[in-house]
Amino acid sequence: MLSELAQKKCIPCRGGVPPLKGESLSKIYQELQNQWQVINDHHLEKEFKFKDFKQARDFTVKMGQLAEQEWHHPDIYLAWGLVKVTLWTHKIDGLSESDFIFAAKVDQLI
Repeated sequence: MLSELAQKKCIPCRGGVPPLKGESLSKIYQELQNQWQVINDHHLEKEFKFKDFKQARDFTVKMGQLAEQEWHHPDIYLAWGLVKVTLWTHKIDGLSESDFIFAAKVDQLI
């Protein structure tokens, strides 16, 4: 079952809007209901563990395809059995709703 966030589309940020902070950040974070971490109220991070390099690589490829579809591009670290994802909206140097939407969509790839 798709979460409400995963059903939404990422909206490209053109800047000029403030990043999520305080109550609005806390509220949308609760909608993720998983192990994503908010780091310094600036970005989201999550590590995904796999049994080998091939599974980690295949997940990374799927996430890359999703990123192109959504026009929302994470920082991805790929290692043997591990993929670490970092998300934030560069145009506003902080978190936007699209970061949370993309995180929810990434969780659906597992």
